[in-house]
Amino acid sequence: MIYTEAVEYIHSLLKFGIRPGLSGMDALLRFLDNPEKDLKFIHVAGTNGKGSVSTAISNVLTDAGYKTGLYTSPYVSEFLERVQFCGEPVSKNIFAESVEKVKTAVSFLSEKGTVITEFEALTAAAFLCFKALSCDVVVLEVGLGGRLDATNVIKTPLVNVITSLSLDHTAILGETIEEITFEKCGTIKEKGNVICSFGQPEKALEVIKETCENKNCILTVPNEKDVEILKTDIFGTEFIYKNEKYNVSLPGIHQVKNMTAVIEACEMLKDAFNIKTENVKAGISKTKLPARVEVLSKNPLVILDGGHNEDGAKAFFEAVKPVLENKEKIYVVAGMMADKAVECSLCALMKKSDCFVCVTPYNPRAMTATELSRIASKYCNDTVIIDSPISAVDYVLERITSNDVLCAVGSLYLAGEIRKHLIEKLSEFH
Repeated sequence: MIYTEAVEYIHSLLKFGIRPGLSGMDALLRFLDNPEKDLKFIHVAGTNGKGSVSTAISNVLTDAGYKTGLYTSPYVSEFLERVQFCGEPVSKNIFAESVEKVKTAVSFLSEKGTVITEFEALTAAAFLCFKALSCDVVVLEVGLGGRLDATNVIKTPLVNVITSLSLDHTAILGETIEEITFEKCGTIKEKGNVICSFGQPEKALEVIKETCENKNCILTVPNEKDVEILKTDIFGTEFIYKNEKYNVSLPGIHQVKNMTAVIEACEMLKDAFNIKTENVKAGISKTKLPARVEVLSKNPLVILDGGHNEDGAKAFFEAVKPVLENKEKIYVVAGMMADKAVECSLCALMKKSDCFVCVTPYNPRAMTATELSRIASKYCNDTVIIDSPISAVDYVLERITSNDVLCAVGSLYLAGEIRKHLIEKLSEFH
């Protein structure tokens, strides 16, 4: 099996959808001789911020000289953004070899009546990659929820991080913040070390505290009073935490919540790893993620963001609001999944927009451009329907001037479709 065949095979399992539960994953890993049992983990759950936190912790450990695996999702441009080793995508050969073993296991289990999903197969393949690479530690991001997520087959991790919690995937995880927090807290295991980012909804924090108490865990919540913001704009944030200065390349004040959780997680890891403050600062500073308030061009200003739920969209708006004030015309290209809180997520940006271009992302769950325009037209007088995201980008770039701004927002699926095209087109401006 070659790399392209491996990716095609993983995608072919998508038809089995999301099937929460650990029985299939347990059976798959048993067939593969449980590669996860030879690995040490940092487990990261939450609604928003998981990718930033996971990547930053991975960067810190890599900077400290450890062979570090990173498993995250979804990807924006390249599939192997999801399975990394020391900050780079794993070797295509190692990945293909791992998927081939998984395929054999899936075929065997299928004959026994056990169906394996895309995410389960990919998670198992990632474990095989990390074992083959003799990883010292793996940063493991939860896919969906926590309690019944395929990643939750691991034993007690070195550290469990719970990032910012809010309502999302309510059809699967529950309709209240307490129900959702219960699912996320399913990753917390007996006598574990737990970090919870500050600023959680009060009812969510109550569930986290109760879970930690019942499981005899040590819970650490960074103290917001120890934070001093020195500077923040769309190019990053500089802050002091516990008398140490940190620079975050990722824009948005919300990243301070994420990075203080990273700092505390690294503090907990110091018994197991030789991590210095310099490693933590370097790892945080190096952390960059595509389509997270990503500035693709300064002139004209073009910002790409995949914040796909209400809290993510609000964080994006708060991050960019100061620069929007000084722009002549604000263009937005937006596409959302139909199962998200679309109007709540985007209404603030719709009100601010001079031209709001509605698109249909390439995904079966996508809201159509026409449906999105019905919502947008309540808030913006110039609402345009262009189904194709690429055509929508071209439509705006033909009109934009140096005093304008383009915000491309709404979904990581949309970001993945247009990011490369945007970068290529913007190179013609310079």
